[in-house]
Amino acid sequence: MKRVLLTGASGFVGRTTIKYLLQRGYEVHGVTARSAVSDIPGIVCHDVDLLDSAAVDRLIRSVNPSHLLHFAWYVEHGKFWNAPENNQWVAASERLFESFVSAGGNRIVSAGTCAEYDWQTGNGVFQETTSPIGPDTLYGQAKHELHMRLETIARKTSVSYAWGRVFFLFGEWEQPGRFVPFVIRSLLNDDEAKCSSGEQIRDFMFVEDAGAAFVDLLDSDVGGAVNIGSGVSTKLADVAVMIAEIIGKPELLRLGAIPNSAGEPKQLVADITRLRDEVEFKPQTDLRSALAETIDWWRDQK
Repeated sequence: MKRVLLTGASGFVGRTTIKYLLQRGYEVHGVTARSAVSDIPGIVCHDVDLLDSAAVDRLIRSVNPSHLLHFAWYVEHGKFWNAPENNQWVAASERLFESFVSAGGNRIVSAGTCAEYDWQTGNGVFQETTSPIGPDTLYGQAKHELHMRLETIARKTSVSYAWGRVFFLFGEWEQPGRFVPFVIRSLLNDDEAKCSSGEQIRDFMFVEDAGAAFVDLLDSDVGGAVNIGSGVSTKLADVAVMIAEIIGKPELLRLGAIPNSAGEPKQLVADITRLRDEVEFKPQTDLRSALAETIDWWRDQK
């Protein structure tokens, strides 16, 4: 049986992968500091501090996983971009990879970020092997450094690996202060949703689709960096207007009420050729349906 160790199992992306892993026949062992997924049938939860190398070694020996799907990281909203914890997670993740390989593990898939790319060059559409790397945040630098270390481990051993560069996800359990939940929660509370111009173009992907994409990637033999995105260019304003229409409160949306951030890239979109043609994955949920699902979830949280 395929046995996967899933880190960040109660996190934004990690929790969405569980049902797809079970559908693929994986025995799922989730690492989490919370019990949020412990009531899902088929999941074995492990409350382990991944920054504790001895505890990680014990966990790997106990579970003996064939696959590793790694999402755990420091992600506190508003702080993670340049937090020193990023460097701690590079070292801890490398130790996790080495422990997994030493125990005979077969394949590692780890979450990277579109922030590894140089956002100031090119046309704003990023391809894994041709677009320049040039992160300008500690978070992006740390993720790229970990990718390089994982690539070295794979080159020196027989382990198979892939690196999923995540673009702009939204959906259930997203941090409330981020763009999509901010607009949704403001309108649901009958507050004005004050936004920038909204002319910025981003690659939005429903987190459920991202979870499915990561499991397809894990279950494949595709190696190296793979963009995890929709491949669709969408203005922030269009997303905000769609949310306001679905909720029925367009009069509360205030585009242009706050200035755009200085130096903010005009466009950040994934080239998903590898994801589509090699992994053979295509996002299944259209933007409007995904936003409607997300709105319903936030409404239930009130």
